[in-house]
Amino acid sequence: MRIRIAFSAVLTALGLMLLTPVAAHAHGDTVKVVVTGQRTGHVTADITWENDGDAVDEAVAATVNAVSVDGARTMGPWRLVRDPAAAPAGWTTAETLPPGSWKVSVDVGFPALGHGDLEVAVPVVDPAPGTGAPTASAPAPGTPTAGQPSAAAPSAGSPSAAAPAASTAQVPAAETKGYAVWWTTAGVAATALAGAAVGLLLRRRRMRRRLG
Repeated sequence: MRIRIAFSAVLTALGLMLLTPVAAHAHGDTVKVVVTGQRTGHVTADITWENDGDAVDEAVAATVNAVSVDGARTMGPWRLVRDPAAAPAGWTTAETLPPGSWKVSVDVGFPALGHGDLEVAVPVVDPAPGTGAPTASAPAPGTPTAGQPSAAAPSAGSPSAAAPAASTAQVPAAETKGYAVWWTTAGVAATALAGAAVGLLLRRRRMRRRLG
């Protein structure tokens, strides 16, 4: 009984081993790799079977390398992952290329051999609107700007500037002197009239005393 079970397991394993090459052989011995470009810095590629053009359904083992056109910078090796935006044959990288021109090469080792390359240009992304240098805001109405006199401060020679000076000016000295002389004369006259009245009263009393 045990011998039969072991013999069945061996046959099953041999069958699986034989089916895999047969399935791969149905599509061909190589895969076609077409580097389609980049999307926001992510390298994109299409991988299909060379023989019939079908998309590769199984996992793909591939490496991505990039060299700048001037040869000064290198990126990678990175691996390819499925690209849901370009299914079913689309693949992409999780990493991104910096801005610049790059010579990108993709080498596939499983499920079959394949190679593709392309020169890819990654543009510089412009900054979002509103992040530039702040602009000077317009002054509020009535606010004086540099070099412009304020409306609240009248210029020299204007009627509004002359009015306060006139209201605070002192009385001329000649008029003040005239007022002083007038008051002095009036005081002297009043004093003289009062003295004359007192003198008349005194004379009347003396005359009464003599007559009495």
